[in-house]
Amino acid sequence: MAIKHLLGLQELNAEEILTILDTARTFREVLERPIKKVPALRGVTICNAFFEPSTRTRVSFELAEKRLSADMVNFSASNSSVTKGETLRDTIQNIEAMKLDIVVVRHSSAGVPTYLAKHLAARIVNAGDGQHEHPTQALLDLYTIREKKGRIAGLKVAIVGDIAHSRVARSDIWGLTKLGAEVTVVAPRTLVPLEIERMGVKVATSLEEGIRGADVINVLRLQLERQAGGFLPSLREYRMTFGLEPGGLGPATPDVLIMHPGPINRGVEIHPDLADGPHSVILEQVTNGVAIRMAVLYLVSGGTPPEPMVEGNVLMTAHPAGR
Repeated sequence: MAIKHLLGLQELNAEEILTILDTARTFREVLERPIKKVPALRGVTICNAFFEPSTRTRVSFELAEKRLSADMVNFSASNSSVTKGETLRDTIQNIEAMKLDIVVVRHSSAGVPTYLAKHLAARIVNAGDGQHEHPTQALLDLYTIREKKGRIAGLKVAIVGDIAHSRVARSDIWGLTKLGAEVTVVAPRTLVPLEIERMGVKVATSLEEGIRGADVINVLRLQLERQAGGFLPSLREYRMTFGLEPGGLGPATPDVLIMHPGPINRGVEIHPDLADGPHSVILEQVTNGVAIRMAVLYLVSGGTPPEPMVEGNVLMTAHPAGR
């Protein structure tokens, strides 16, 4: 696994993505132990540099770092010299001068993680940049699908919601198509990027058409701040046309998975009964997110991915997380 940074899934190949998923499986087992901690990153110092608000992603990375026994520093732009006019590069270089090994960065501007990777010696992990990518969210989505369905190749996946402004959608599309899934994006035309078909997906402007035969439905958060931009006539009309309702799963497969990256606008993009129902794997996504971020941090730090080994007469998998 020769990966120095994790900037996005567009630049990874299928083998590299599968390596991350396989490594995450070994760390997922750690989360079920009475003592949920391993010394895999002891002595490694990680800075969480979040330049925009986040709860789930930030807490998930913090837990992953603690589970790996890393030393952790949190950076908040609202309480830093950024508010006094300091540039992004100066801020991070000052942080790096404190001898950091990895910087996890989240920023409202696309391309910031790539910029930092070119100018800093530390390893960079993208925790979401503008409308570009959110690779660890996509990886946890892929992991959850593979664990529940046993495969990704050949599955039909519908991504429903605000495609145009979603970095999650972009990362999911790159990952799913590289692993052989058939992807359909479902949204009003105003929320579908131009020429998105070039990414290898189909476009549906009807919910019934878009989820027909779907094995997985990934419902995106409707970004309410976009409502003021005139992309939708009203939230009520969106809910009636594209909101996932209990009686609307008929076109999908009987064992369809329902996913959501959170936070959920209950009663807008998805009905509460579906968000909490038997088809939902939303909370499993959250748990799997910690394992995925443990795997990413371990691998970018130079950790060895799991390899087959023989113990007695049984073929097993070497666990970087330990036994």
